[in-house]
Amino acid sequence: MKRTYDAAVIGAGIIGMATAYYLSEAGMDLAVVEKESIGSGSTLRCIAGIRQQFSTPTSIGVMKESVSLFSQMEEEFGFPVDFYQDGYLLMAHNQKLEEVFKSNIEVQKKEGVNVSLLSPQEAQSVVPKLNTQGLRAAAYCPDDGQAYPFAVLKGYKDKLDEKKRDFYLHNPVVNLQNKKNFLISLQDGTVIEAPKVLLSAGPWTAELGKMMGLDLPLYPERHEAIVTERIPRMIGPMLVDYRKDGCYFHQFLDGHILGCYSPHPNVPGIRKDSSLEFIKEMGRRMVRLVPELEKVHILRQWAGCYTMTPDGSPIVDQSAVDNLYVASGMCGHGFMLGPALSKHLAHFMVEGEWDTDFQEFSINRSFESKESLK
Repeated sequence: MKRTYDAAVIGAGIIGMATAYYLSEAGMDLAVVEKESIGSGSTLRCIAGIRQQFSTPTSIGVMKESVSLFSQMEEEFGFPVDFYQDGYLLMAHNQKLEEVFKSNIEVQKKEGVNVSLLSPQEAQSVVPKLNTQGLRAAAYCPDDGQAYPFAVLKGYKDKLDEKKRDFYLHNPVVNLQNKKNFLISLQDGTVIEAPKVLLSAGPWTAELGKMMGLDLPLYPERHEAIVTERIPRMIGPMLVDYRKDGCYFHQFLDGHILGCYSPHPNVPGIRKDSSLEFIKEMGRRMVRLVPELEKVHILRQWAGCYTMTPDGSPIVDQSAVDNLYVASGMCGHGFMLGPALSKHLAHFMVEGEWDTDFQEFSINRSFESKESLK
């Protein structure tokens, strides 16, 4: 069976779903292709944080816009997505990182972000249960927050269903060709023809790119996470400990705490296996920051992939193949970047030109600069 569309989106995580939504709003008839279920790759494995504290004007600007879009979703979708602005508290336990925070805050304030550098005592006034031993300073933005990824994806899906856009789920791509239009062959025998295609398949994007002769600098890594039992709210903002043996976690409105840490060394590859070492170490790191968590039970752990790039910023651009677009390498920030980043990408795919400066995310950049707040 062959079906023809104006565009096809491969990958139904936050980037693919949000881009499909904005393409649909622009009048494009499109298909969304997903090898498993919606959000099953990385989005529904994330810990749902949303922050504006980045180090470059482009990323900061995208996140300011994303925060605005998250705040409108309940009205737009007709149900809550549990968007809540409880802040992010980034902690520096050494002078070098404190100086990085100071430099970044200058840039963030120029971009209109409500952020400040706190003393240890001020940080403890934000999180009274926080252990400030060894803490030099903290960067705090009360307007950062969290949302519920399942609800956000449901909102985009419902809107696409209203427009009767087609989904091909549990249906991996087995071949991708570029003839007069692109031909996408699926596992069930369906062939999708479209003049424009977006590769937004997270850690599988590089594999899809190889079908078109592309060598994309995308590197999947395993990251693990936990969720605790519900407890009375005691934390508030996302706590981000940048020490080598640090971690980051926050508490949802319902009382559950979600958290993770970046392993050193990293664990490369597309992997979803969990480790005993992680759950033991995560508990230790959380209790070091908030000692009163010592008796809290961890309910579950899981793993998923960050898709990394050499410089810690995404690739969002047209590839070397005309009308073949790439949006991947979110470096663990896909959920938070998704709404605004996808809105601008959809405009680019429809109009053929950017409505904002995305050179920082160009596929042809040097990758020499580094995002200091990965």
